[in-house]
Amino acid sequence: MKKIALLLAVLMFVFTGCAGNVKNDPSKPLAGTTIYVYNWGDYIAEDTIERFTKETGIKVIYETFDSNETMYAKYKSGAVNYDVLIPSDYMIEKLIAENELLPLNFDNIPNAKYIDESFRNLGYDPENKYSVPYFWGTLGILYNKKMVQEEVDSWDILWDSKYKGQIIMMDSVRDTFAVALKRLGYSLNSTDKAQVDEAVASLIEQAPLVQAYLMDQVKDKMIGEEAALAVIYSGEAVYTSEYNENLEYAVPKEGTNFFVDAMVIPKTCQNKEAAEAFINFMNDPQIAYNNTKYVGYSTPHTEARDMLDEEIKNNPAAYPPQEIIDKCEVFVDLGPEMTVYYNDKWNELKASLR
Repeated sequence: MKKIALLLAVLMFVFTGCAGNVKNDPSKPLAGTTIYVYNWGDYIAEDTIERFTKETGIKVIYETFDSNETMYAKYKSGAVNYDVLIPSDYMIEKLIAENELLPLNFDNIPNAKYIDESFRNLGYDPENKYSVPYFWGTLGILYNKKMVQEEVDSWDILWDSKYKGQIIMMDSVRDTFAVALKRLGYSLNSTDKAQVDEAVASLIEQAPLVQAYLMDQVKDKMIGEEAALAVIYSGEAVYTSEYNENLEYAVPKEGTNFFVDAMVIPKTCQNKEAAEAFINFMNDPQIAYNNTKYVGYSTPHTEARDMLDEEIKNNPAAYPPQEIIDKCEVFVDLGPEMTVYYNDKWNELKASLR
């Protein structure tokens, strides 16, 4: 019995001692802390969270969303006290306007120095106080060259009846309305209700041609050649082209959206220093490189981009020439009234699809 008791005492000492060592490790001052991170689906290299926890001792509860609107609704519900969100530009602008974000302490984020100057002080965060850019890209059309012989240079092709049942649209109000608005020659930030109504009418007219409204699932559909054309983000196009050489990406001549997704800390944050440690870790050159290589989206991180293969750096889908960027618009927050109007019209469109 004494031997058993002694053995148990030794084991208790070992386990409690080890736990104490982790928590008291001076190289891991935040060990034992837990943060909640809310990010887009398929938007991080598979081992990143594990590596962060191993390096810092900070545990991460990681969740994903498929649209800015889904993210916003879940965040505002108060169901989870998130420490880090990764929304897009216009949603960051909205969150700032609603006083939902905390200013960042850049002393805790020294790796932010690697963000290219062209991605600093952008319109959604003009004082560069609340966000650190993560990825950027454009919205365009992914098409299968075996199924589509003509040049894909206009949003009009998504209304071509010859592709009935072979078209995938995005299950996202701002992105889908952007397609219709730009096709009609309007701004994708239109606050003219008549223009929005016209765009919705055109989408309802298009509906019989559409196979599905999807988000993350579009990648597998296009890789598997289950559709000919899909509205997609440029990073998804880069990813899919690696798995199917018949896939090509085009930015229509009418113009499109240029977006930036960035890391922010909401006011629900319970562990701000740990959240800033996460943002700093994500901007470590090797981690940033791993993420952009894995995900396929374009990086604003200078060191990570320099580490990419020339083939990727010269890929116009990933890093488009200036003439493409010049045709793009950045989404802005529409304000409460028009946001409600867009959402109501979105519900009208979705009801017509049933």
